[in-house]
Amino acid sequence: MLKIRKAAEEEYEEVVEFYYDLIDALAETEYKPGWKKDIYPTREFLEEAIKKQELYLGRKDGKILSCMILNHSCHENYKKISWRIQAEEQEVLVIHALGVHPAFSGQGIAKQMVQKAIKIAEKEKGKTIRLDVLQGNIPAEKAYLKMGFQYCETVKMFYPDTGLADFRLFDYLI
Repeated sequence: MLKIRKAAEEEYEEVVEFYYDLIDALAETEYKPGWKKDIYPTREFLEEAIKKQELYLGRKDGKILSCMILNHSCHENYKKISWRIQAEEQEVLVIHALGVHPAFSGQGIAKQMVQKAIKIAEKEKGKTIRLDVLQGNIPAEKAYLKMGFQYCETVKMFYPDTGLADFRLFDYLI
């Protein structure tokens, strides 16, 4: 059974190694999130997320199988699109850097992580969960759609790991 909880500060190096291993493993796959070591997610981003209690990890048998960051921060271009529901910043939970190591894909781990995000949003009396996916990352898009997210719009956004690229934005109504 996957145990999902907030990462502790002493797990920082293990979280960094998880993302490094994930990036290496995804380099061999057809569809990639566009992540690059120390560019996204940066060590500073991960450290800050852990300190703010925003980084969640999924462990099984003592091993990190998945991680994600949940907060209320979003790319500035999120404010330029027509979402299905209007919500204040604190009513929107944003999923960042959700990754499952490919060695454990197909086991419903991403679904469990998203279900945890939904429970957190409900507990915080949120209205919606939002996220973006690099256009062309078909497995991620299919997974989110299967979990109840709806595609909203495609926008160009700049991130250090991808440069200026098209991202597909999705939301889930609570």
